[in-house]
Amino acid sequence: MPKLHVIIASTRPGRIGLPVAQWFTDWAVKHGGFEVNVVDLAELNLPLMDEPNHPRLRRYEHQHTKDWSATADAADAFVIVMPEYNHGYTAPLKNALDYLNNEWAYKPVGLVSYGGVSGGLRAAQGIKPILTSLKMMPLVEGLPIPFAMRLLDDEGEIQADEAMENTATLMLDELLRWTGALAPLRGATTA
Repeated sequence: MPKLHVIIASTRPGRIGLPVAQWFTDWAVKHGGFEVNVVDLAELNLPLMDEPNHPRLRRYEHQHTKDWSATADAADAFVIVMPEYNHGYTAPLKNALDYLNNEWAYKPVGLVSYGGVSGGLRAAQGIKPILTSLKMMPLVEGLPIPFAMRLLDDEGEIQADEAMENTATLMLDELLRWTGALAPLRGATTA
């Protein structure tokens, strides 16, 4: 079964990214097409890029980079759960992407974005050129969530509506197709 890593791109205390990612992760497990893992950039806690060698060389000197490399390498596909800050993506997300190079290649990526009225679409569109430069395949099918705070219940969990669930399923179906299509380029199998 292909491995999907759900990356939580917000590191801010009190972030809504955590409940959004938990809802999406539960939905992805229910989907059944992937072995799903969560990667929380707040827990990863990467310093600003501190490797002396270019990431394409994979000559990492720091253990945090070696660990991050192994985590990203193990994935067949990604979903990034990302907020929009000032019409853009988060610095921790850009930093985490910049740490690595080859580990991202030929892997599809879905974007679950959230924010105000735009639902994080400006951040999602802004990160796509970076993803493609890393040879990733960002999906057209994304899941923007406007005013995500309104979806929190009294326990702080996201209460998704039918449209969110349908869109998440559509994205996961497409992610599964691309994971299989790109597997030969990664030298992977889709068994």
